[in-house]
Amino acid sequence: MDTYSISSITNIFHNLWAMLEYDSTAPMLFSSGLFWLLFILFLPIYSLLKKKKQQMLLFVVAFSLFFYYKSSGLFFLLLTATSLVDWLMSHMINKTSVKWKRRLYMYISILLSLSILGYFKYSNFFLWNWAKMVDGNFQPLEIILPVGISFYTFQSISYVIDVYKNRISPTRTWLEYIFYLSFFPQLVAGPIVRADYFLPQLEENNVATREQIFSGLWLIILGIIKKAIIADYIAQYNDLIFSNPTGYSGFESLMGVLGYTMQIYCDFSGYSDMAIGLALIMGFKLGDNFKFPYQSQNLTEFWRRWHISLSSWLRDYIYIPLGGNRKGTFRTYLNNLLTMLIGGLWHGAAWKFVFWGGMHGVGLAIHKASRPYLDRIPSNIFTNTLFWAITMTYVSLLWVFFRASSFGDSLLIIQNIFVNFETAHILPFISERRVWCIMMLIIILSHALPASFYDKCRQYFVNSLWIIKLCIFIVVVQLVIQFMSEDVAPFIYFQF
Repeated sequence: MDTYSISSITNIFHNLWAMLEYDSTAPMLFSSGLFWLLFILFLPIYSLLKKKKQQMLLFVVAFSLFFYYKSSGLFFLLLTATSLVDWLMSHMINKTSVKWKRRLYMYISILLSLSILGYFKYSNFFLWNWAKMVDGNFQPLEIILPVGISFYTFQSISYVIDVYKNRISPTRTWLEYIFYLSFFPQLVAGPIVRADYFLPQLEENNVATREQIFSGLWLIILGIIKKAIIADYIAQYNDLIFSNPTGYSGFESLMGVLGYTMQIYCDFSGYSDMAIGLALIMGFKLGDNFKFPYQSQNLTEFWRRWHISLSSWLRDYIYIPLGGNRKGTFRTYLNNLLTMLIGGLWHGAAWKFVFWGGMHGVGLAIHKASRPYLDRIPSNIFTNTLFWAITMTYVSLLWVFFRASSFGDSLLIIQNIFVNFETAHILPFISERRVWCIMMLIIILSHALPASFYDKCRQYFVNSLWIIKLCIFIVVVQLVIQFMSEDVAPFIYFQF
């Protein structure tokens, strides 16, 4: 073999290793070509091992940990250690009937999980606030936040609590538990899957049906359209507005706020669609995470439709344990507020997230207090539209605090909308940003369509000829290439 051939082979192996090695500047995403290449290679092996449960578990866990390594580097070791402690504590809880011992083991597991989350996510936040209180100098710690740590921490906590409350039995083997905790479709950005929903499916280990496989493919295509085409494109304009709060007219700022309102929905629900679709292809159901939240006519309805896995988790593991609505009116409102404050802090270590969550808590309390009066108002197209408009305005304005760099920037953007709004900017904006406006119109109209329309589209896709499926896929890929930005944009919820 000549020197040139040896050099070529060496370069191939070098490039292959570089592709598989962790790169902090390019974490592996569902919208990246590398993931889909690996998933295509993963599927046939997975199918062959599906009925050989132990081998299947080992293979999927290895792939999931590699996926997490490509997303967050050596933090896959932290995930592995967390899963081992949870599993051991769950068996210690299950083996004793002494209440204080069961509670102790549960608290050890929960406190360890929260301590790890607290260190990585909130250390600098608390140190910064402490420095402010004592007029000290704040030097931030160099801490890298593991991708998806908030999601898998909530899963691990709910698992241990459910074992403690005898809602579930602990998994027989650690391999089964780490399969559940590290399952790659939902590992880094949810949905937050409950053990009592997922583990029975693992026990049954059913092979995916034709309906599930093509329904999963349909959801993946839908998710790619939402994320890689719409969300990533409209984000380019939204980023301009939020990076320069006073540099644009009030109308342009308003469009940026509405744009981000649609962007975060398309981005996060797009990820959820892809995660649910991938799991379906593998024969697992993750449950719904979004049900057209922007159709809501009040905040209570909004939180039953938005990030369903988180809102139901907060309800079952925080709101109800605090007393829920069982301890009088005042406590109900207080529990609502505390739950949403915790939900806000879960999203990020900054006061703007606490404010965002707190204002949603206030809004929920106001809605609950107003229910006796609202129920007397007749339901018709006028009142329904009015309630929808109020809800959307409230939600959209709060998204400003969620997205802006600081609390002060949030106020500047909102002030700019109301102070510098001029209708003269409308037509030039539409003319200048025609594609952006078309994409916004598409997502608004598609959100207004009934769920039955999407069910019919999904069923048509499932029953269609393979050539039609292929054509749809090719068109979507071409659209992604047409509208893609220079770099693959990470999912918004990766930072949580």
